[in-house]
Order: sequence, then C-alpha cells, then structure tokens
Amino acid sequence: MKLHILGCHSATPRSTVFPSSQLLEINNELLLIDAGEGMQIQLRKYKHKFNKIQHIFISHLHGDHFFGLVGFLSSLRLIGRDKPIHIYAPTGLKAIIELQFKLTQTDINYPLFFHELTSPESELILDTDRFSVKTIPLEHRIYANGFLIQEKPALRKLNIEAVKQYPEIETWAYHNLKRGKDFISEDGSVIPNEKLTLPPPPPKSYAYCSDTIYKPDIIPLINGIDLLYHEATFLEKHKDLAAKTKHSTAKQAAKIAKDSGVKSLVLGHFSSRYPDESLFKKEAAELFKNVDIAQEGKTFEV
Repeated sequence: MKLHILGCHSATPRSTVFPSSQLLEINNELLLIDAGEGMQIQLRKYKHKFNKIQHIFISHLHGDHFFGLVGFLSSLRLIGRDKPIHIYAPTGLKAIIELQFKLTQTDINYPLFFHELTSPESELILDTDRFSVKTIPLEHRIYANGFLIQEKPALRKLNIEAVKQYPEIETWAYHNLKRGKDFISEDGSVIPNEKLTLPPPPPKSYAYCSDTIYKPDIIPLINGIDLLYHEATFLEKHKDLAAKTKHSTAKQAAKIAKDSGVKSLVLGHFSSRYPDESLFKKEAAELFKNVDIAQEGKTFEV
C-alpha cells in the first residue's frame, strides 16, 4: 500500500502547489481520493495511469476537493476508456457533473456510477476481495466524510522447503494450504498447516480525514491503523480561526493520532498564510513523534 500526494493545500491558488487530491495504491489498484483543481495535470506529471483508477472518493462538495473531477472524467472519454468508474460522494455531485456534461454536450462513452452518501454514521461503501472502504463522518461547514481503507487478510505463504519434505503433497493442494487448511494424507494422517505455510504480512490500513474540526469521536473508527492523513489547516496560534472555519490545527491532528494509537501521521491541507510548512510538523511532533508533512509528488509507504 502506497500513498501518492497529488495536492495537499487549501483553496487559495498558488503557482507551485495544488488543492487536495491523492492516490492510494493498493493491490495493483489506484483509488483516487478527492480531486482538486489540477488533479489530472498532477497525474500526468507523476506518471500515474488514468485507466488504472476505478474508484473515486470525494470527501465533500467544496471546490478545492472536486473542481478537477469533471475535467478528468472528460479526459477519460478522450482516451477511449471503456471500463466503469465508480464515484462515492455526497448527494449533489451527480447533479453537478451531469449538468456540466449536458450544457457542454459531452457524451461519456464508459459506464459512470454515482454512489451518493448521506449517512451521518460510518458505513461500508465498498467491499472487494482485497480491501474495503468505510466512511469516517467528519464535521465541517457542509456534510463531509473521511475514508478508511483496509486490506483484507492475505493468503498464507507456502513454506516450500517444508512442503518438499512430504512427497505426497502435490501442487493441486497448494491452494488449500494457502487458505489455512491442513493436509490430509491418503492414510488419514494430518499434517498441520502451520508446518507447511508461513503467516502472511498483517493487512494494512489507511485513513483520510479532511476537512474537519477536532473531532475525537472518530478515534474508535481509526484506532491502531497504520497511516492517518489528517488536515492541519492552521497552527495552534490560530485555533480560534480553525474553530470558526471548522478546520483543525496541527496540534489537534497530533492529539487525534496519539489518542487513536495510529502508527504514522501525515499532515496536509495547509493554509497559504504560513510560508514555512515545517512549523506544522514541529508543532505536531510535540505530541506525536511519528509525523510527516505532505508535499506534492511525495509518496508514503504504508
């Protein structure tokens, strides 16, 4: 699992940075999370393949989180996409996109599915053989969700040297062994699975939380995950402004990370008022040591 940052800054445009957008690479799939303006330019710049994206998750309907989406969807038509795209977003995005397509006479030649989100509670919105996605209800000026992406447990790994010690184990049995089953010989004797296989690596987990006030009731949802991306629009000296605009400070994000026992924290959604973004890391590190700051083009191994 890898997290690729396409954009990690707040709404005010600047020539060198981009608003919120990122890719999560998981089991050879790319999940697009938020789609701020310029997102597809960033995809091209960092050589991510458009057609590998099948699922798009939009946290809320502020422009710095979805204004790049219609351009991306239009580009998919131009490059001849035929695979479906699934978009998970608050109610309203479907109407916005469909109106843009209608007024520009844009015909989409691939299946496009909208999954409209309305629940104030966490819900499972995608469940595949390899991973699942749940919403993380946030509190912002409008309805907003974060997203929790969790790998499914992998199959066990064959211990080939151990297997070779039993000539009666043929290749047809490997699948069952990987699924944790014991091997039963023709004479009825049982060879325990633990003697023949190795445990898989633990499944990885990632949570995306932007934009929100300090909201400790999300802690049970993200408890113990591997990587948390949490917005830090402001530094603590502007916590009154954070409360007014319903954003978080770096210190508040660090407290969420500490209290939820996550392994690593990445800060993002920085306000343009701060010329030195290293101050966000410095402030958060006072509470939570394993912290980093997002940057366009940066990749984090989960």
